[in-house]
Amino acid sequence: MQLRYAFRLYPQPGQRAALAKAFGCARVVFNDVVRAREDARGAGQPFPKAAELSRKLITEAKRTAERSWLGEVSAVVLQQSLRDAERAYRNFFASLNGTRKGPRIGPPRFKSRKDARQSIRFTANARWKITDGGRLDLPKIGAVKVKWSRTLPTTPTSVTVIKDAAGRYFASFVIDTDPAADAARMPDTDRTIGIDLGLTHFAVLSDGTAIDSPRFLRRAEKKLKKAQRELSRKQRGSRNRAKARLKVARAHAGVADARREFHHRLSTRLISENQGIAVEDLSVAGLARTRLAKSVHDAGWSSFIGMLEYKAERYGRIFVRVGRFEPTSQTCSACGHRDGPKPLHVREWTCRACGTLHDRDHNAAINVKTAAGLAVSACGAPVRPGAIPARREETGSRGSPPDARAA
Repeated sequence: MQLRYAFRLYPQPGQRAALAKAFGCARVVFNDVVRAREDARGAGQPFPKAAELSRKLITEAKRTAERSWLGEVSAVVLQQSLRDAERAYRNFFASLNGTRKGPRIGPPRFKSRKDARQSIRFTANARWKITDGGRLDLPKIGAVKVKWSRTLPTTPTSVTVIKDAAGRYFASFVIDTDPAADAARMPDTDRTIGIDLGLTHFAVLSDGTAIDSPRFLRRAEKKLKKAQRELSRKQRGSRNRAKARLKVARAHAGVADARREFHHRLSTRLISENQGIAVEDLSVAGLARTRLAKSVHDAGWSSFIGMLEYKAERYGRIFVRVGRFEPTSQTCSACGHRDGPKPLHVREWTCRACGTLHDRDHNAAINVKTAAGLAVSACGAPVRPGAIPARREETGSRGSPPDARAA
């Protein structure tokens, strides 16, 4: 399986200028492809092929006075931008005819230099390399300083250089992992667990463990409000407004980074300690339209579940999504009696059939594990009698940015 490993870059002023030029050239090629496709559609003509677009918008454009500056950046960057536009159109058409799963997506839009995220991609053809001194040597940009937080397990197949809204630079490497080596890293265990996600606690496990919700956004609200208030008072188009906007973006980036780090640590621990994991398939998009929207977004359930899913696949663990309509909060985990719906403020309830006193979240976690069919055979191997695999069309947005998908 393929994963991305992201590392912070610290380019010099000259390298930042070269990266800005590369971002701009890639953006122009992408926009030219979209414009050519839209012009062909408006004229009732078939879409031009990728080879024709490459020849016209890159090779021939470099020889013109208007686009001669395209030759100042790596040709691989321009070709990858053209492929990105092609992929965007394929995804759009696949979404239209129903062959692409998930919510409907719109057609590719024109990119702007004011977009929050700018990126360029280098494949092996670009002859980029990691120097002996640990720098990332990129064609026509130079050797950029990298903050290595860990070693790369294998040789990367490509690298994407990203500039985010906070003005930070990252290098995202695509790694092909070895399933056998990954499975060997995990300790042997026969434990299985059910997880109930919530707002009072971020997660309650079927063994009774309650994991507190960090509430990163709530804790940073005072700082964010101050930064956003300062931004609103700055004159549009001024340098002070640009500085204030960067300050707000950095504050939001700090919240997102802290949340992502929490999700990674917790998901890795749960995958390491358990052979089987079951979680309820929540309708995050629906809950985000209620009065609990800010708290739901602050929790980041979709991102956390996505991490659990791909890490379980990577390390050979069992991961099951239980259907969202399973009455996990209404059913007694002791006798199986369905006691009826409970409002959110009811945190404890007594079963009318057997008299067992239940903690709402703990009871739901046990029911999630039971509904998933997770069990252990006599030989100690995990099995799933009557397992209920989640339907992909039921899942919400994955949420985790591709560049955060590393163990």
